[in-house]
Amino acid sequence: MTFRRKLMAEFSLVVFVSVAGVALLVSAVTRHVFERNEEERASALVTQFRREFNRQGEIVAARVEAIAASDAMNRMALALNRMPADAGPYFELAKTTAENDQLDFLEFVEGDGTIVSSAQVPEKFASAEGSMASVVSAANQGAFLKQEQLQDRSELGLFAVRATRAGEHSVYVIGGRRLDKTFLSSLDMPTGMRVLLYQNRGNGFSAESIVDPASPSAANSHPANKLEPIVDAVLRSKEELTQRVDWSSDAAENEDFHAIPLMGGPAGGQRSLLAILLIGKSRRTYVDLMRHIRSVAILVGGSAIALAILLSSWTAARVTRPVEKLANAAQEVAAGNWNTYVEVNGADELGQLGDTFNRMTTELLGQKERLVQAERVAAWRELARRLAHELKNPLFPLQLTVENLIRARRQEPKEFEDILRESSRTLLAEIANLKEIIAKFSDFSTMPPPQLKAVQVNDVVRGVMQLFQTQLEAPGQAKIMCAMTLQARELVLADAELLHRAISNLVLNAMEAMPQGGKLTLRTRDEGENVLVEVADTGVGLAPEECEKIFTPYYTSKRHGTGLGLAIVQSIVSDHGGRIRVQSEVARGATFVIELARKESG
Repeated sequence: MTFRRKLMAEFSLVVFVSVAGVALLVSAVTRHVFERNEEERASALVTQFRREFNRQGEIVAARVEAIAASDAMNRMALALNRMPADAGPYFELAKTTAENDQLDFLEFVEGDGTIVSSAQVPEKFASAEGSMASVVSAANQGAFLKQEQLQDRSELGLFAVRATRAGEHSVYVIGGRRLDKTFLSSLDMPTGMRVLLYQNRGNGFSAESIVDPASPSAANSHPANKLEPIVDAVLRSKEELTQRVDWSSDAAENEDFHAIPLMGGPAGGQRSLLAILLIGKSRRTYVDLMRHIRSVAILVGGSAIALAILLSSWTAARVTRPVEKLANAAQEVAAGNWNTYVEVNGADELGQLGDTFNRMTTELLGQKERLVQAERVAAWRELARRLAHELKNPLFPLQLTVENLIRARRQEPKEFEDILRESSRTLLAEIANLKEIIAKFSDFSTMPPPQLKAVQVNDVVRGVMQLFQTQLEAPGQAKIMCAMTLQARELVLADAELLHRAISNLVLNAMEAMPQGGKLTLRTRDEGENVLVEVADTGVGLAPEECEKIFTPYYTSKRHGTGLGLAIVQSIVSDHGGRIRVQSEVARGATFVIELARKESG
């Protein structure tokens, strides 16, 4: 990954993390505030519902009290106070009065418990009220819940009791309204809230005991058994609680239910749990708000990230462009273009870096020129020294031979012919030596560039061994065993003739290092991206300091060497883009390893 992309990625990541952090923080704070407001609103709505429920109870109590204070009740009480009392004329009075005052339940009961008239069960006429004590205790109190037993069923109602006195006798008016769908529908519920009634019949949870004022289709849209956990919890604790009911996977359809246990009987008496009011508050508003916040956060975050990418791209380009110029300029300098110049824009740190780079290349160029001149002078000096040294050795015998010829010509004319023949052989030998020295220097100075082709190094090694096979097997010389292990499979791009010359020089050096005989080993093998050629001997070996200088031109450890053989080998290998190294120990032989890059397939 480039520096520009790294910088852009890091800048975008910082902006993304910042935007995401802010979005999450805003979302969390908003959620917390909204939930707190929703809890306060829910509490206020429950309080409002309580007031509405109590108001319905007060309406029932007011209607019962109005009936108890009516002239008809006073006349009935006076009539029943006479002896003998006749209740027959009042048989239909409770039913008629209940219809007029919009009550579902209405009974008139004498103080001794005799039912005078019953709107809901007329057959109870003249029978005894079974719970007269509770009726008397409920007189003049507020509304209360009661399970009213009808002929074939029981119904839950909101009742009130008032008494009409006539002399020493009282007539009790027991009136109420059913807690059914009609009653629940009459409650003024705020938007987003609804009320359900669970009638406790004492046989465990039953979905049929839930009264829902909504339409049948709406009531059946959610499975009632989802309410079982909250109902069971209230039945066990008989205390109010709030619990979420998940109707479906859509969070907007879920509701928070506040369950209120409804205890039956008047205050102060034995009270039992008759029903549970379930006040449901829809979570749609909350869910829609959170979805809106999330959508806005995603939109803002996406826009911020897109803007961050654009800004980071611009910033990264502005920052990295000078750095890329410097990197390219450095590559140019590394490739040998010492005249590279970086255009400097601005006076900031990058501008200073560019200016410093330009000064550095200028100084390096000057140093390079001075170094080249110094190396050229040193090379000529070394060449002159080596030439003088190499030419001096054969010139001295030449001088002595010529001087001997001159003396022989003057002093011994008769033996001159013999001395001339012997001196001629010496002169020719030394002249041949001079030619060989000059030829080697000429070869080193005029090394031709390699003509690269696909070459199999195994074939080159076989050719070298065929060249030296006769010399290895020549009689009268120390025995040198030869072994070849040719395992290379890859081709290399090389000049076969120059590569043959380099390996031949190594083989010749190995043979000269084993004057008493030994073993010569040639190996080839593939290693990674390279092909290796190894030439090993069991000769005298090299010391560590000799291994460091062995490839230096004009350096030799031989008595009559020029020091150019291994330098030529290194030059050939270097021209092929390869590398040569030596591994050796004194008296343990030496191994020369040539590494050449294999030819790419295709």
